Amino acid sequence: MENPGPRAVRARLLRWFDAHRRDFPWRRTGDPYRILLAEYLLQRTRVATGTPYYERFLERFPDIRALAAASLDDVLQVWEGLGFYGRARNLHATARAIVDERGGRIPTSAKALEALPGIGPYTAGAVASIAFGQRVPAIDGNAARVLARLYTIREDVSQGPGRARVDVIARRLVPASRPGAFNQALMELGATVCVPRVPRCESCPLLDVCRGRRAGIQGLLPTHGPRRPSPTVRVAFALMSADDRVLLVRRPAAGLLAGLWALPGGELPDAGDHATELPKLVRAQTGIPVDVRGPVRDVAHTFSHRKWSGAIYRCVPTSSDVPSNGARWVRRSELTRLPVVAFHRAALASAASGPPIESFDAGRRSP
Repeated sequence: MENPGPRAVRARLLRWFDAHRRDFPWRRTGDPYRILLAEYLLQRTRVATGTPYYERFLERFPDIRALAAASLDDVLQVWEGLGFYGRARNLHATARAIVDERGGRIPTSAKALEALPGIGPYTAGAVASIAFGQRVPAIDGNAARVLARLYTIREDVSQGPGRARVDVIARRLVPASRPGAFNQALMELGATVCVPRVPRCESCPLLDVCRGRRAGIQGLLPTHGPRRPSPTVRVAFALMSADDRVLLVRRPAAGLLAGLWALPGGELPDAGDHATELPKLVRAQTGIPVDVRGPVRDVAHTFSHRKWSGAIYRCVPTSSDVPSNGARWVRRSELTRLPVVAFHRAALASAASGPPIESFDAGRRSP
């Protein structure tokens, strides 16, 4: 069977997209800022999850200048709960770079877009083609799956020769007219019809030209290299109360949950137990010695490359030392204005609505 011709693929996909595309708010606009925002938000995020965040962002930051003028805390607070917080930091840095270096004008070319923080080939291609009509591909996982099946690409399409072949095919397929619509059509087909494991071939506009379908291997494509299992790491965190305040620390600027406010604590050594190691972590992060009491809430949280398992414990400071290393006693009323680790916020809300945890007169504490 010959490779499907570009003209037939383009025409069929665009007709299908015009008739079947889902209605999303970022598809009702030509505003480059809104399109850029959507692409950042939807990286590694389901549409149903990302849509409320998109609307929340636009309400808080209606244009690129408003986003650039905001503090990182403001941006992280609106992003809170979406995960992969590096995207929020990159989005904020990109907004500032566009305002400071480009007078608030978003670059029109994929090459210039890729020079901005957190923008790779896919995001650059999506924004350049959808917002500015540039003839460049935008290949996400959904689009790569469609092309792997359509052209029987047996190599791993996420890297190496397989990825290179997908890129070559995609560049040939993107039309000069309506490149953004074509890229969205390819992704939409992968998201709704050419889905993983059991594709809905009977609904596909490319059914009779799909080489994978003809060979009966569409469900086996694309292939992927072996996935490494995510390690499980034990964690413990400390919940301390002083009057109407709780003790929080700022997570480091890089790494998991970077830049968020959190309860003191974190990952435990392999051989350590929470009663011994948690006071060490709290002392190192806040300068305050504590006694560990009972558990408040279990922790079972999965990240992209590791799992946390442990608990949040009631802790009581044993001195009136002022917090150090940037830790601070935070009024509960202030928590709504700070970006807080989501499951820590849930624990704080649960503790506030349940029986009071042991409180401590912080004495010489920071205001």
